[in-house]
Amino acid sequence: MASVKQFQVTFDCAEPERVARFWCEVLGYVVPPPPPGFASWDEFSRALPPERQGSAFACIDPSGVGPRLFFQRVPEGKTAKNRVHLDVRVGTGLVGDERLAALEAECTRLVALGATRVRLLTADGFSESCLVMHDVEGNEFCLD
Repeated sequence: MASVKQFQVTFDCAEPERVARFWCEVLGYVVPPPPPGFASWDEFSRALPPERQGSAFACIDPSGVGPRLFFQRVPEGKTAKNRVHLDVRVGTGLVGDERLAALEAECTRLVALGATRVRLLTADGFSESCLVMHDVEGNEFCLD
């Protein structure tokens, strides 16, 4: 049996490029080069049938370590809590006030990019504090 070496995380959304560019800023990811024969992603998109234009976008970890993120347009809006979410690890190894300061600093940066702060989950003796947030389309993620 072969083992999986790579995976991609796919987001359903209304505006793929907008959401992808938000996550590029959050994670330090980049937009990959357009397909061969196209000078830009806009040029590639214009070559598609009208109903497919702007229907997908992706971003990648420039180091090649993290998963590719793929964003696809879907007709329905978000209606419930995500069953899967990303944890953005900004407080790894930190505890107490030092951890809270790191979470708050990153929260401030992400709010300026269009994220929304939802709530702080404080340390409870089992788990350290984390901040629940929404991306630019309301998808949950945590600053952990």
